[in-house]
Amino acid sequence: MVLSLAAGMALLALALGALEGVRDLMDTLTETAGLSPAVLAPVIKTVGIAILTRVTAEVCRDAGEGGIAAFTETAGAATALFVAAPLLRAVLETVTGLL
Repeated sequence: MVLSLAAGMALLALALGALEGVRDLMDTLTETAGLSPAVLAPVIKTVGIAILTRVTAEVCRDAGEGGIAAFTETAGAATALFVAAPLLRAVLETVTGLL
């Protein structure tokens, strides 16, 4: 299990370089679409929560703890919804304003 965690951390460190390109793309899209960072931040946080939840659940499954993995996924989904609430409010205000 320790070897799996070490390999996972090494791969994650290598993937951080690719995330820099994604960040540049998101900045370009934000400027082009005229979005405020307050709208984009919940999206990035939600993606981060999803990645961490997935990795944590898989580590739990590898350790033979399927029940803890299921609870981790449920907690991750609830946390993602909580973080995305401001974005959902902004969408609701926009739709209400159009009606």
